[in-house]
Amino acid sequence: QLHFAESGGGWVLPGGSLSLSCAASGNLDKFWGMAWYRRTPGGQLESIAYIIRGGNAEYVDAVKGRFAISMDDVANTVSLQMSGLKPEDTGVYFCNVVPTSETWGPGTQVTVSS
Repeated sequence: QLHFAESGGGWVLPGGSLSLSCAASGNLDKFWGMAWYRRTPGGQLESIAYIIRGGNAEYVDAVKGRFAISMDDVANTVSLQMSGLKPEDTGVYFCNVVPTSETWGPGTQVTVSS
C-alpha cells in the first residue's frame, strides 16, 4: 500500500517562496513518476506538475516559470519549489504517483495572502 507524507506548507506574502516536500513509501516500482496536486479553497482538485523518472517534467500553464518539481528516485521523495506565489496558489497541496493512485496523504496547506 502506498503512503504519502507532504510537508513544507505555510503562510506567505504574495511574491514569496515556499518549498514543499513529499516522502512516498510502498510499492513504487510500477509507477512512472510523481506529481503535485492542489485542492483549491473551492474544493477543486488541480494537477500542478508531474515529473517522470529520467527527468522530464510538465507544468500546468498557471505555474510555468514559477514552480519547479524535482524527484529523488533513491529516496522516493518529490519536491516542489514555488516562487512568485500568488493568492490563487492558495490551497492544500498533495503529492501522488504517475499514473495517479487512489491513495492520498494529508496534504500541506499553502496560504498566500497579504
